[in-house]
Amino acid sequence: MKKKILFCLIVFGSLLLCGCEKETEKDVLSKLEKKVNETSGYQLTGNLEIINNEDVYTYEVEATYAKENKFKVNLKNTTNNHEQIILRNEDGVYVLTPSLNKSFKFQSEWPYNNSQSYLLQPIIEDIKNDVDHTYKSTDDEYIFTTKVNYSSNPELVSQEIKFDKDLNIKEVVVYDKEKTALITMKFTNVDLDSNFKDNYFSLKENMTGNKSDVTKSTSTIEDIIYPMYIPDNTTLTSQDKVSIDSGERIILTFEGDNPFMLVQETSSYCDEFETIPMYGEPEIIADSVAAVSDSSISWISNGIEYYLTSETMKQEDLLSVAKSISALPVGK
Repeated sequence: MKKKILFCLIVFGSLLLCGCEKETEKDVLSKLEKKVNETSGYQLTGNLEIINNEDVYTYEVEATYAKENKFKVNLKNTTNNHEQIILRNEDGVYVLTPSLNKSFKFQSEWPYNNSQSYLLQPIIEDIKNDVDHTYKSTDDEYIFTTKVNYSSNPELVSQEIKFDKDLNIKEVVVYDKEKTALITMKFTNVDLDSNFKDNYFSLKENMTGNKSDVTKSTSTIEDIIYPMYIPDNTTLTSQDKVSIDSGERIILTFEGDNPFMLVQETSSYCDEFETIPMYGEPEIIADSVAAVSDSSISWISNGIEYYLTSETMKQEDLLSVAKSISALPVGK
């Protein structure tokens, strides 16, 4: 009788121990959400890779957050060392280009209005909002697979999010419908207990920058960049060059079933700090952070400012044209 009781106790104890050690998906998600909600600030660093057609663009990323919805994402293009900052503070949302002494202000809900591969709050929201998401626990990782919300890029449909067993984010991979990885964000350091100075998220503080990174002004456009993608039954009908205060402007006009205009002009460092109001949303386009609206896209690449607009084309087609314009040598 004693042997039977002892055997039952051993079995019951083993089952209890196993039950306590195995965390459910609900437990993991609850702990993740709690860690993010309770932190007063975090800092994430890593490397971002974006595949555009056959080109690969890589960025060094530093993403920071502080209570009261303050965010700052430093993006440094590893090909040309061009640095831009996406900043959200109590005054609004900005894209900063310190090398030109310019900032662009948006009326935007960034980073909450779309999926973001480098900020924890949108990542957690993607998991919570997708009732059909999948979950897997391995010896080393917790893995979630969810739908994504990239409103201006419908080819991105899903993502795989990996956390280590301490619930630190490790990697986010975003896929198209063919399961091809188009965005990969690998985190090299995660600090969920960061504190920042009062002016860390101020516009003025972030625009001081390193003066050695100032973009060299150019007064001429040596090579006109043409889009590699042009919609069907649409052709280049005129090409005009005009002089402007900072150098030159090239205006390419395309007509046909999907008419559009592409403007390229020389960009120069502003002696007086300038903030330019923008309509649309900040979005990474190949090697730069662009302003994307329903009818226009504008961005800076390799010292040239680009402006693409159409009264009739869909935003998806405008983005296809913009992404086919590359002025930089990139990795394969």
